[in-house]
Amino acid sequence: MPFSILSRTFRKGEAVAWHTHAESQVIFAASGTIQVYTESGRWFVPPQLALWMPARIPHRVDMLSDTELRMIYWHPSALQKWAPERPLDCIFALVATPLLRELILSAFKDDIPFEKAELAVRLILHELIETPDIPVFLPMPTSTIGRRVADLALADSRMHLGVSDLAIRAATSIRTISRMFPVETGLTFKAWRQRARIALAIDQLSAGRTISQVAADVGFGSTAAFSFAFRQVMKMTPTAFLHHLPIPVAPPT
Repeated sequence: MPFSILSRTFRKGEAVAWHTHAESQVIFAASGTIQVYTESGRWFVPPQLALWMPARIPHRVDMLSDTELRMIYWHPSALQKWAPERPLDCIFALVATPLLRELILSAFKDDIPFEKAELAVRLILHELIETPDIPVFLPMPTSTIGRRVADLALADSRMHLGVSDLAIRAATSIRTISRMFPVETGLTFKAWRQRARIALAIDQLSAGRTISQVAADVGFGSTAAFSFAFRQVMKMTPTAFLHHLPIPVAPPT
C-alpha cells in the first residue's frame, strides 16, 4: 500500500512509547494537545498545528489531554513519487490550515472510496509547508548536567526556584548554566525557561482553562505579565490563541 492511516483515542497521561517506522508520517491531534519527544528535544503540538515526522527518527508521543489522534503514513516509494520538490527529511511543525485539516479528516471517513482517500493523501503532501518561528520546539541540553538542570526547571512550572537554586540542586554553577544552554540548545537559559513556561501554558489553554488560571499556574504575577510574555514567544495574545482553537472532532465510528 502506498499509504496507511491510523486513528486512535487516548486519555490524558497515556503515551505511545519510543519507536521508529520505515514510513514518513503526519501526526495530527484532531482534538487535544500532544507532546512529541525526539532525541534532540520535545515538540508541543496543540490542535492548531500538525507535525511532520520523517522515517526512521526515534520518537515518543505523550498525551497532555484527552486526544483524538490522526496519523497518516507514506511508503518511501509513494513519498518519492508524490511529494513536491522540497526537503522532507527533518521534523517540522506546520499550521493546520482549514484545507489541511479537512484533507486529513476526510481520509478517515468510513465511506470514502480508496481512490478519493489517495487523492486526499497526495494533496496533503503539497500542504506540508513548514511554519517558521513557531516556538513549540523545546530543545533539550545534551550533557548530563544540562539535562539535570532542564528537568529541574521543567518540574518547577511556577518558577519558585531561581537559577542559583537550580544550580545548587543540579550540583553545578550559574556560570556553567549560562555558558551551557546557548551552546547546547541555541537559547539562553532565560529564553529557554520562558519558552518552556509558554509551552505549558499552551497545553493548559488548549485544555479549556482560563487565561487568568493559566497565568497563575505557570507562575506569572498577573494576567498582563503573562499576556506580554505569551505574545513575545507566540507572536499572538492568549486571547487570539484561544480564538484559533478548532472545534473538537468526535472519534470516527
